[in-house]
Amino acid sequence: MASTLSVLTGNRSFRNLFLAELVVFGADWFVMVPLLVLLPHLTGSGVWGALVLAVDTGIVALLLPYTGTIADRFDRRKIMIAANVAALAGVLLLLGVRNAGTAWLALVAIGVVAVAKAFYSPAAQAALPNVLEPHELAAGNAVAGSAWGTMTVVGASLGGVLSTAAGPYVCFWVAAAGLAAAAALATRIRRPLQAPRDADQPAQRTWSAVREALGYIGHRPRVLALVTVKSAVGLGNGVLTVFPLLAGVYGVGPLGAGLLFAVRGAGALVGPILMRRVLTNRAWLLPGLALSMSLYGLSYLGTSVVRWFPLVLLLVFVAHFAGGSNWVMSNFALQGEVPDRLRGRVFATDMMLATLAISVSQLAVALVVDSVDERVVLAGCGLITLVYAVGWRIATRRLSLTDPAVEPVPDPAG
Repeated sequence: MASTLSVLTGNRSFRNLFLAELVVFGADWFVMVPLLVLLPHLTGSGVWGALVLAVDTGIVALLLPYTGTIADRFDRRKIMIAANVAALAGVLLLLGVRNAGTAWLALVAIGVVAVAKAFYSPAAQAALPNVLEPHELAAGNAVAGSAWGTMTVVGASLGGVLSTAAGPYVCFWVAAAGLAAAAALATRIRRPLQAPRDADQPAQRTWSAVREALGYIGHRPRVLALVTVKSAVGLGNGVLTVFPLLAGVYGVGPLGAGLLFAVRGAGALVGPILMRRVLTNRAWLLPGLALSMSLYGLSYLGTSVVRWFPLVLLLVFVAHFAGGSNWVMSNFALQGEVPDRLRGRVFATDMMLATLAISVSQLAVALVVDSVDERVVLAGCGLITLVYAVGWRIATRRLSLTDPAVEPVPDPAG
């Protein structure tokens, strides 16, 4: 089995894909943290921040069934490059957000970025097994699973620091430059990012392809279990809306908000790396997924009752250590269950369910954020995740991932 270091140093295509994802994720949070601090300052309300987060995740969720099909039909490298360029244009729109009257422009800009992410994410995730050798899969997934967490640490912490020192608009320029660099890195990936397709087989229509993927998921309980597992953490993700407000409660300002997002990313970074051993034993995956969801919920329940900011940071770290572990374990398990020709659509469905759960959580928090104490919001989100985790484990208790994956039924359209 390859080590995490050897897969980075010895596989050039994987390294470029990984570095491109690092830059994309870093730019995302380098924009989001300053923006979430800026909007309450300009408008005097926490609602705008909640709406920005909901737009970000909601648009992605709505588009994923379509973009997953695109990732299975067209060149994934070209999709990633085009998405980076579109996201760059969206980030530049944020330079126009200067007062309460132009706060709406933030929703438009983040909407453009969300559309770009909806195309980028299924293409990048579905491409991962194609740039890795079989013996590199566990290490490669552990490294790739840490990309989001790594750059949430860097993007959120540096975004908070730079926003405090130089203002949010400098952060927006830096993020735009990063997205241009990500597009350049994607051009340097040499391995094909999808398996060869049969030239004699006509391309499916979009909705026919979506129905095929949904039918595949619905007839395989193991796949169905894996594409619903991320929703637990998603339904608790409304906590992000109150991070800037929580920083105000503790008197730590934009730097404190950046720290909250940074330790969130640190947890999501460490979780996938430490879960590498779990990935090598498929019998541990389903119990591990249930445990990770439960730990996320319990950590936010704890956050709601403590009164010392360093302890809040520790519990946020633990919560997202669990959330990052949940993410990488479910992704790794899905890669072993789903063939390449369906992988983009199945991963898109997986991400759609997760992001819909996040959007529901953030919209619910938006309705109450100006009238309900921040700690009550934290407790509610944590409890929802915990209850979901218990229900999911009861529903999947008889499933096992140790049996060989069942091959897909022949395509009726073929």
